[in-house]
Amino acid sequence: MSLCAECFNNGDHTGHDFNMFRSQAGGACDCGDSNVMRETGFCRRHRLRTGENVPSVPRDLILMSEMVLPRFIICIIQYLRDGYTEPDTSTERDLQKVLQQLEPQISFLEELTKMGGAMRTVLTKILTNQQTFKDLSMGQEENVFAKKNYENYLSALKNSGLVSVEQKAQTGAAEPTRGSETGEDQDGGQSIGQRKRVKLSSTTKDPSIMDSLKHKCFLEELLFWTIKYEFPQKMVTFLLNMLPDQDYKITFTKTFVQHYAFIMKTLMKSQESDTMSNRIVHISVQLFSNEDLARHVTEECQLLDIMVTVLLYMMESCLIKSELQDEENSRHVVVNCSEALLKNNTYWPLVSDFINILSHQSVAKKFLEDHSLLMLWMSFVSFFQGMNLNKRELSEHVEFESQTYYAAFAAELEACAQPMWGLLTHCKVKETQEYTKTVVRYCLETLQIWFDAIGFVDELAPNQVTFHLPLHRYYAMFLSKAVKCQGIDLESLLPDQEMLMRIMVHPLQIQASLSEIHSNMWVRNGLQIKGQAMTYVQSHFCNSMIDPDIFLLQVCASRLDPDYFISSVFERFKVVDLLTMASVHQNTVLDGEQERPMLEGALTFLVILSSLRIHLGMADDEILRAEMVSQLCMNDRTHSSLLDLIPENPNPKSGIVPGSCSFEEMLSVVADFKAPVFELGGSMQQGMYTPKAEVWEKEFDPIMVILRTVYRRDVQSAMDRYSAFLKQSGMHTTGNPWPPYKERTPLHPCYKGLDRLLHCKTLHIVIFTLLYKIWLDHSNMSEHVLCMVLYLIELGLDNQEPCIEEHCHDSWFPGTNLLSNLHHVINYVRVRVPETAPEVKREREPPASTSAEASNFGQAQVFSLVAERRRKFQEIINRSSTEASQAVRPKSSSTRWVPPGTPPQLVTEILEIHESMLSLLIKLHQKLSAKQNSLSATWLEDMDANPNRHVHGDGITAIERILTKAATRSHQSKRSIQEICGKVFPPVAPKKNSPTAKKTMDKEERRQRARERQQKLLAEFASRQKSFMETAMDVESPDTEAAMDLGASEVKESEVLYDCVICGQSGPSTEDRPTGLVVLLQASSVLGHRCKSDEAKKLPTTDEERIYPADTCGAAHDVRLALMQSFFKDSSCLQSVSIGWDGGVYVQTCGHTLHIDCHKSYMESLRNDQGMQGFSVDKGEFTCPLCRQFANSVLPCRPGRSTEVVSWHMSTNKKTSVLVKEVEDLQEQLGLFPTESNLSKEMELVIKDIKNTTQRKYMDYGKNPGSPDNDFLFMYSVARTNLELELVHRGGNLCSGGASGAAKRSCLNQLFHVLAMHMRLYSIDSAYNPWTRLTQVRELKADCCRPEVPMLFRDCPSLLIIFVLTMPQPLRKEHFICLVRTLYNLQYTQALAALSAKFSPEERQAWSTSGTLKKNAFNAEKSYEALLSHVITELSMVKTVYDVNTEEPSMLSTSVWSPQSIEYSLQQFCLPYLRLSCLLQHHLYGDNLSGCPEEEEFSGLAGCLGLLDPAPQPSNPMYSASCLDWTVSAFDLMSQWCSEVTGLADTQTLLVQDLQWASPHLLHLPDNYNTIFQYYHKKACTACKKVPKDPALCLICGTFVCLKGLCCKQQGICECVWHSQHCGAATGIFLLINASVVIIIRGHRFCLWGSVYLDAHGEEDRDLRRGKPLFLCVERYRVLEQQWVSHTFDHINKRWGPHYNGL
Repeated sequence: MSLCAECFNNGDHTGHDFNMFRSQAGGACDCGDSNVMRETGFCRRHRLRTGENVPSVPRDLILMSEMVLPRFIICIIQYLRDGYTEPDTSTERDLQKVLQQLEPQISFLEELTKMGGAMRTVLTKILTNQQTFKDLSMGQEENVFAKKNYENYLSALKNSGLVSVEQKAQTGAAEPTRGSETGEDQDGGQSIGQRKRVKLSSTTKDPSIMDSLKHKCFLEELLFWTIKYEFPQKMVTFLLNMLPDQDYKITFTKTFVQHYAFIMKTLMKSQESDTMSNRIVHISVQLFSNEDLARHVTEECQLLDIMVTVLLYMMESCLIKSELQDEENSRHVVVNCSEALLKNNTYWPLVSDFINILSHQSVAKKFLEDHSLLMLWMSFVSFFQGMNLNKRELSEHVEFESQTYYAAFAAELEACAQPMWGLLTHCKVKETQEYTKTVVRYCLETLQIWFDAIGFVDELAPNQVTFHLPLHRYYAMFLSKAVKCQGIDLESLLPDQEMLMRIMVHPLQIQASLSEIHSNMWVRNGLQIKGQAMTYVQSHFCNSMIDPDIFLLQVCASRLDPDYFISSVFERFKVVDLLTMASVHQNTVLDGEQERPMLEGALTFLVILSSLRIHLGMADDEILRAEMVSQLCMNDRTHSSLLDLIPENPNPKSGIVPGSCSFEEMLSVVADFKAPVFELGGSMQQGMYTPKAEVWEKEFDPIMVILRTVYRRDVQSAMDRYSAFLKQSGMHTTGNPWPPYKERTPLHPCYKGLDRLLHCKTLHIVIFTLLYKIWLDHSNMSEHVLCMVLYLIELGLDNQEPCIEEHCHDSWFPGTNLLSNLHHVINYVRVRVPETAPEVKREREPPASTSAEASNFGQAQVFSLVAERRRKFQEIINRSSTEASQAVRPKSSSTRWVPPGTPPQLVTEILEIHESMLSLLIKLHQKLSAKQNSLSATWLEDMDANPNRHVHGDGITAIERILTKAATRSHQSKRSIQEICGKVFPPVAPKKNSPTAKKTMDKEERRQRARERQQKLLAEFASRQKSFMETAMDVESPDTEAAMDLGASEVKESEVLYDCVICGQSGPSTEDRPTGLVVLLQASSVLGHRCKSDEAKKLPTTDEERIYPADTCGAAHDVRLALMQSFFKDSSCLQSVSIGWDGGVYVQTCGHTLHIDCHKSYMESLRNDQGMQGFSVDKGEFTCPLCRQFANSVLPCRPGRSTEVVSWHMSTNKKTSVLVKEVEDLQEQLGLFPTESNLSKEMELVIKDIKNTTQRKYMDYGKNPGSPDNDFLFMYSVARTNLELELVHRGGNLCSGGASGAAKRSCLNQLFHVLAMHMRLYSIDSAYNPWTRLTQVRELKADCCRPEVPMLFRDCPSLLIIFVLTMPQPLRKEHFICLVRTLYNLQYTQALAALSAKFSPEERQAWSTSGTLKKNAFNAEKSYEALLSHVITELSMVKTVYDVNTEEPSMLSTSVWSPQSIEYSLQQFCLPYLRLSCLLQHHLYGDNLSGCPEEEEFSGLAGCLGLLDPAPQPSNPMYSASCLDWTVSAFDLMSQWCSEVTGLADTQTLLVQDLQWASPHLLHLPDNYNTIFQYYHKKACTACKKVPKDPALCLICGTFVCLKGLCCKQQGICECVWHSQHCGAATGIFLLINASVVIIIRGHRFCLWGSVYLDAHGEEDRDLRRGKPLFLCVERYRVLEQQWVSHTFDHINKRWGPHYNGL
C-alpha cells in the first residue's frame, strides 16, 4: 500500500508497528480506496468522505485543454518514435539524449496531473480515446515526415513480440515455439525438445501472449515507448500520478498486462536491469495490490497464463543439461546459475508481481483450480531441481571459486519458495482440501519424471551434492499443511514405499554433506561450499530449505522400516566401519581425522530428526517461542536483528507472524530489554534483548540452537552463556555443564511411527557399541558423541513403543523396546579386525566392539549395517512390486563397502563382553566422576527424594537422570541397576592406549605452568605501571610537588624529572636534550558559539522559524573590535581585546612526555610504515606511543630547578606601592633574546605549529596583516582561549574547586612558558605602557593621530595575560597578585560605569547625590556608593555618554535598583575576571582551587587571590568594593579614566559590555525524526536552489548544506567541508537527513559518529532502511554535545578516514 505523507500524518497509528519506505518515484495514494485498505485506517479527510459531492467542472473551462492536449501528446509520441533506434543498429544509440530534450514536455504533463481530478479526467479521456488516436497517429498521406515517423513506429512494433513475425509464418501454427534451441536431441518420446514443446502445448489457450502488439489509443503507445526507452523516471512518475482516476487505472492496468511479455523481454535485454526492475515494480505493485483489479485482469486478460508463460520463456533462455546422477544419459535440464539473468536477479520483478497477485485469495484459487497451469508451474519448478551441482574435488584445489551459489539460493527462494508460501496461505481450511491434494499429486508426478530423467534408481552417484530440491520441498510443505490445518490423513497423500525410499535419498544426502563440509572433506572446493552450507541454514532460507527437508525425512522415517532408515543414515554419513567393537578398524572412505566429526554429525542428525517438532505438532506460538529463545540464547539481540533472524512464515518480510500471539507479546514473555548503554569511551550501544532467567532454566534447547546456527561458534557462545547463567544462579558451579535435555511436544498422531526409530535393534546395537568404545577410550570418541548417545537413549525412554519380539538369527537383543534392551547382557561379539590388532594376540581380553557382527552364544552370525539395509530394501521392493520384471533390482555397487583385500588381512575374532547398556552406563559414570563405586547400591532411593536436581549438570548428572528414568519405568531395570551397583568393580586397568591419558596429564601440567607464568608477568607489569603512574603525576604539576617537598629548613636542589615513553629513560628536560609533552593542537570555535541564554537554539522545522547568529559570543566580540578600530589607534586596539573566540587554538595533552629527538625518530618510523591509516604523518600527526591518543605536536618542557618555585611563592609583605614600582621596573627590562639552543628551536617550531593550526582569517584582525601587533594579539589570545575553555569544561565557574579531569592533564603551565618566551621578543613602548595609566595620574597628551583606547574600554583579563607573558620569567607570585589587584580596580570602575549607563536619568541623579555625601568618609575609596556617584558625575560632564538610552528606556529601568541588586550586578561583572585570574594562578603557582557554594563564589575567589581576608565579616555582605586597593587617589585615577571617554563622541556602546556567556550548546532538536525529514528532505539548497541528493544539517548553527554536492563546490571544496571550516574552524557536526546519522568532520578527516535518533527499541535505523519511527535519544545527544565541547572527537571515535574535501 502506498500513502502520501499528508494522509499518513493525518492517520492514527497508535500501537501500530509499521515500516515506512520513502519512495522518490511518485505514485497514487491508496488512502480512501477500500479495495486496498480498511476504512478504519483512512486518514481524517478520507474518513469524512470530503471528496464525494464535488460539483462538476464547467464545460467551457476545460474545452481548451481538450482541444490542445491531443496535439501535445501526439507531438511527444512522434518525438519518441523519431528518436528511437534499435540496439543492434550500427549507429550510436543514445536514448538518454532524446529523453533529456523531452524533459520539459513530460514535466508539463506531470504538472497537469497535480492540478487535480478535473484535469486528470480530461487527460484520461484523451489517452484512452481510440478515435483521436486513429486520426492523429497514422500520419496523413501528404506529410512525408509523419509517414516516415509512422513507419519507424511500425518497425519498432514489429520487434516487440517475443516471437518474430517471420518465425510465426514458418511454424504455421498459432502455437508459439520458443527459442531456437528446440530440437536438440531426438531419441524417444522424452527428449528435451519435446518435453519443452509438451509443456508449452497448454498455452494454446491464448496464443497471443507472446504475439506482437497492436495499439488502439495514446495510452497504449505511450506505455509502449516507456518500455522501449527502458522506463524513464519522468514518464513513470507521470503514468503513476494519473492513477487516482479510476477509469484510467483500469485501462492502464489492462494495457500493462497486454504489454507484460514485452516488458520482460525488454528487461532481459537491458543493460540497466536494476534500475529498470525497480521502476517496473513501482508501477506493478500499485496495480496488482488491489484485489478487485487483479481478479478483473486475471479473468479478462489471462494474467496468470501470461505470467507463468513469460516466466517459463525467461528461464528457458538459460537452460543447460543436468549433470546430477547419470551425467551421460540425463535428460533433465536445469537453469544455469552463472547466466546474467539469474546472477543479476533480472527475473525478480516478474516473480514479485506473481507473488503479489497470488496473495489475493480469488486469484490464488483460480491458479489452483487450473490444472494445466499447475502442471506448467511444476515444470517451471523442476528447472530449479538439482541446479548448481557441487562435485567434490578430491585431488587438487579448485582453480576458480564460482560464486553462483548466491544466484541459486536467491532463485530458489524467490522463484519457487515464495510463490509456494503464497499458495499455502490459501490452503488453511478443510474446504480447500482438494487444492492441496492436486498440488501433492502433481508434485509426486513431477518427482517421478525427474527421477526417470536423471536415471536415479536407488544408489546415489558419489561425491555430488545439490542443495536445491524445490519439488521435494513443495511436496513436504503441502503435506505439512494438509495434516496440520486441513485434517487430511497422511496415508492418502503418501506414495508407495519404494517411492518414499527414493524421495528420502537426496534430502538425506544434503544432511550428510553438511557434516562432510564441516569436517573439511570439501576443503578443496574452496570457501564457497562453506558459504552454501551456511546459506542453507540461514534465517531467511531455513524455513524454505532445511526445515522442509528434515520434515520430509521425518515423514519417510515414520513410514519406512526403522532398521533400514538407521543403517541408511550411518552409511550415508560414511561411519559404518567405525561402528566396530574392535579397537582398530579400517575405513575405506574417511580419513582418520574426519571420522569423529562425521560420527558426531550422524548422531546429532538423528537427535534432531527424532526430537524436532516444528512440523510435527507444535503450534505456531510454540514455534515462534522456540525460534526466539534459540536466537536469544546464542547472543543478546537487537529487536530488528531478532525480527530478521526469526524465519518468517508464510511470506518473508511480511511482518506477519502466524499464531495468536504477536511477536512483541512473545518477546516480552521470554526476554528482558537492556536499554542502550552510553560509555563515553566506547562505541554506541543499542537497545538489546536478553533471555530471562527462567528461559535459561526451563527452555534453553541446544538441539534447536544447533539447527539454527550459521556459524559453529554460535553453539559454543550459547553454551558459554548457559554455563555463566548456571554459575551465577548457583545451579551448577563445578566443571562445564552439558547441554540440557528438553522434554518434547507430543507427536501428531500421523507421525507416531517416528518413535520406532528409537526402538529398533540397529540403533540399539550402535548405542551399545559406542558406549563400549567410549568406556574403553577408543580413538575418535568424544564428549559430544557420548552426549548425543545419551540424548538418544533418553528420547527413547521418554517416547515408549510397544515391544515387537523378534527371534531372528542375528538377534543381539530379544526385542525392539529400548527399555527392555537396556538391561540385556551381551556376552560375546564376533569382530573382523586387521591381523595387527591387539585382539588377535590375546583372544580372551575384552577391549573392543563392532556393530559389524554379533553373537549371543558363541556362534557368530555376520551382522553388517550395509547388508541389513540391502536386505530390508529387497524385502520392501518385493513386497511392493507386482510385476516380476521389477522384482529383481540391480544391487548396484553394494560391494563398494567391502574393504579391498590389501594387507593387513582381516581376521575374525570373538570378544568376550559380558556387559549390558546399563552396566556400561554405570561404568561410564565411574569413569566420569573418577571415583570407584561412584554409585552406591542405595543411591536410587536417595534420588527419589530430590527429583529436580537432574535438570542441569554435566555428563554424570545425565547418566544419573537416565538410570533414574529407567528404574522408575521398569522393575527389571531397577533390579539390574541395584545388582550392578552392588558389585565392587575392579579398578579400570590402564589401557594400551595410555599415551593419550599421559598426553592429557602433560597438557594439564603444561597449562598449570603457563598460568603461573602469566600471573607472574601480570604482577610485574602491574608494579611497573604503578611506578609509571606515580612519575606521570609528578609531570603534571611539578610546582606543587616541589612546594610540598620543601622542609622547614632544608631546600632540596632537585630538578623536575620526566619519563620518556619511547626510550623509557627518566631525566630532566635540558637545553640540549629537551623533553616535550605529547599534545594535540586544534582550532576551535566552541567559545564563539556561546549565547547569552542557557537554552539551546531550536532547529527550524517550518519556514517561519529562523536562527539568528548575531547574538553569539564570536559575533559580539567581532563587532566590538571593529567598532574600536573605527575610533582608535590600531596597535592599541589589538592590545585591548582578545581574539580566538572563533578559530582559537586549543591545546590538550594525554600527560605523557618524550624526548624530542626520540619523537623525531618515532615520526620517521611512522612515515616508513605505510600501513598506518586514519591519520596523516606528513601533517605531523601521530598517536601517543603509550596510550595511543591522537596528537600532532610536542610542547617542550622548560628546564628548571624546583627551588626557583620557592622564591616565587615567598611572600615578602611589601606594601602595594613598592610592588607597583617593582612591576614597572620589571617591565622596563628589555627581553633578553634566548640563546640559540635545541630548546629554543623547538619552542619556535611549536609556535609555528600553533599558527598553522588555525586559518589566516582567525589571526589577522589588524589593519595591516602580518604586523607584529597582530602576532602579539594572536599569541596572548591562545592563552586566553585555553583558560576560557577550561572554565567551560569546569561548568562555567570554579565552584567545584580541586583539579578537575581537564586540569589533571592540563599543559597550560608549559604552554605559558612557550608563549612567554615568544612574547618577550616584543617590548611594549613605555610611553604607551598601560601599567602607568593604571597606577599613575598623569597629564593627557593630545595625540595628533587617533587616540589610544581608553582604559574603561579595555578588556582586563587580556591585560592581565599580556602583563604576565611579557614580564621576565619566572614571575614572582607577589608581583602576580599586584597585577591582579591593580587590574581589579579598573575592572570595578568599568563595572560602575556600565551599571550607571543602565540607570534611568532620575536614578542616576539620586545615586549621584546620595554618594557625594559619603565621599569624605574615611573609607570612601572602598565605598561603592561614593565611587558610583563619582563615576556618574564624571561621565555626565559630556551629554553624549548617557543620552543615547533616552529614546528606548532600558529593560531594567522598570525595576528599582536596590543596594543589593547593585552589589549583585557589580559582582557578576567582575566574576569572569576573577575566575580567569584564579585559574591562571592555579596553573602558574600550583595553588589549589578550593570549592565553594555558587552564592559564595565571589568571596571565595577574592580570598584565593588575596584581594580579601579569607573570612569576610558576616555583618557586611557588600564586599565587592572592599577588595579594592588603590595606590594613588581613587577619585583622581577614576576621573582620569572617565575623561578619556568623555573626550570622544558616539562610543557609549563600548562602555556597556556584557561579559557573561552561557555554556555552549548544539541546537535543540525535535523529538520525532519525521518532523526533520518532512521539512528538509525536499528543501532546496540555498546556494544552488536545487533539492540536494544528500541533504545535511549543521547541528552547531542549523545551516542546510549539500553533502558531496558538486553544485556547491567552492575552490574545489565541497559544501560540508567548506562549512565546517567557516562555522567550526574545521570541526563540523552534520546530521544527514536521508540517513539519520551524524558525521563529524575534523580537519582533513571525517568519521561516522552514529545516530542520535533511535526507534522504540533503542536501535539506530541507518539510511532509514527499516523505516521505523525514530525518536531523539537525549542521552546520546548529550554525549555528542559533550564530545564537541570537550574537543574529544579525535580520542573517542576510532574510525576516521580522509574526506579529500569531497563531503
